[in-house]
Amino acid sequence: MIRLGGWCARRPRGAAFPAGRRWRSGGPAGRGAGRALRVLVDMDGVLADFEGGFLRKFRARFPDQPFIALEDRRGFWLSEQYGLLQPGLSEKAISIWESENFFLDLEPLPGAVEAVKQMANLENTHVFICTSPIKMYKYCPYEKYAWVEKHFGPDFLDQIVLSTDKTVVSADLLIDDRPDITGAEPNPSWEHILFTACHNRHLQLPRPGRRLHSWADDWKAILDSKRPR
Repeated sequence: MIRLGGWCARRPRGAAFPAGRRWRSGGPAGRGAGRALRVLVDMDGVLADFEGGFLRKFRARFPDQPFIALEDRRGFWLSEQYGLLQPGLSEKAISIWESENFFLDLEPLPGAVEAVKQMANLENTHVFICTSPIKMYKYCPYEKYAWVEKHFGPDFLDQIVLSTDKTVVSADLLIDDRPDITGAEPNPSWEHILFTACHNRHLQLPRPGRRLHSWADDWKAILDSKRPR
């Protein structure tokens, strides 16, 4: 997600679902029983490679300016770290993700699309892409929808939640790369699973906090841990 003045925003290619099949979160209608597990999955930095996409476009647009390598990224707010590097760089960084096609051109993170498609087809599981738009809304909201359609297919568009405050969205799990998610609700209904990104991999989580290091990890076990016994 991008960090911009209290707003969270961040950082479209892929196969559609098989022809003739109407996709629905939670698998085919009528399958399974009981209350469905609700999972929120962040977009920028969890599904889409925000950091890598930003760095490529920043270096292409400002080839003579200093930049921060991914291994040196620290802190969720990317523009703040660039502002500390050199005066004026924060504004240059912000101009990258405010530009047309920034969000649309982001590549999926390895295994992200496949994992979320599998997750959405599990029994008694409802999956939503929960993402925060940036304040400069000329391109961002449309491109986020277009990115999801491009990688997940048009039927997944019903599973998008745009919100600048994720604490008010009800769910069992939130998979998100931002370490400190706060908002109007002091006790969100979801458990936050921190998705490892270049800017947070050095952080020690307070117990009993949990991480998902990548989509190659056993995300199914995390979901199963929240299901009723």
